[in-house]
Amino acid sequence: MIKMTKILPLFLLLTSLSSFANTSRLKDLVSIKGVRENPLIGYGLVIGLNGTGDGGGEITNTSLKKMFQTLGLNPQKEVTSKNVAAVIVTAKLPAFGRLGQKLDVTVSSIGDASSLAGGTLLVTPLKGGDGQIYALANGPLSIGGLEKGKKMATTGRIPEGGSIEKELELSFNDKRAIRMALHNPDFTTAARVERTINQELGGKYATAADATTIDVIIPSFYEKKVVELIANIENFKVVADVAAKIVINERTGTLVAGGDIVLKKSAVSHGDLVVEIKGSEGSGNKFVHMVEQSTTINDLVKALNALGTKPEDLISIFQALKQNGSLLAEIELI
Repeated sequence: MIKMTKILPLFLLLTSLSSFANTSRLKDLVSIKGVRENPLIGYGLVIGLNGTGDGGGEITNTSLKKMFQTLGLNPQKEVTSKNVAAVIVTAKLPAFGRLGQKLDVTVSSIGDASSLAGGTLLVTPLKGGDGQIYALANGPLSIGGLEKGKKMATTGRIPEGGSIEKELELSFNDKRAIRMALHNPDFTTAARVERTINQELGGKYATAADATTIDVIIPSFYEKKVVELIANIENFKVVADVAAKIVINERTGTLVAGGDIVLKKSAVSHGDLVVEIKGSEGSGNKFVHMVEQSTTINDLVKALNALGTKPEDLISIFQALKQNGSLLAEIELI
């Protein structure tokens, strides 16, 4: 039972208060080793700017000189132009990217350019973490609506401006085992994933190595059909366990609570607000608001929200309850 006095001004509280036994697809809970995007990066030049480029600088000038030499020209001095900007080009190589496949490219100025609007990226090799070239990028930049995009005019995109030139070698169908990793490590969830996979496949094929890792041996009836196996495993349903946790952003007054958070019997006095949390037994005192439910964080927040409690009051109450040992949950300040 939750009782309180004093109605306070209204505020907005964003909260997810209790974990429901909703099942989730394994596809949404885990990632599979080897199936991920790989970042690519390169250095290039954007030309065709209307006097909004770098206008000089050692890197830009040296790059221009080398570009002309590549084209068969041999300038004796460094070339300076405000119509050129030095940029860093980034993209993501898909897990199973194939030769000729197009990539979206992001271009960002690294010099003194005030805007990349109207510019064109010259052919730029994009390298992976191993130093090898996996894609080439070039084309006209898109900055977006200039009136609204002026503040970010030094960053642009080239939709499908990259082309894959080298593939990653992945013999997926030859695998004898696969390894999955939970996005949110949790021993309970890992054990449930192991149990679900073994029940669905009809044998001991999955093993939870720790709170994150689940190893799966490829059954003989799925040999050379690993893609089909993963497609089936991804759609198995599991109830993911949620840790009792409250995340508080004091700058915005936002509070997000998740998991089965339970309050012990306690009483809190904070300024003009008095909160009393008891069991199901009644009381002879008169209060403005009363909640006839089990004592949970859900009950407390709903009641305080209905009364229009200030965010700073609610944050202080939760911190005090945690310090007192009455709130069994982790509190994280961001």
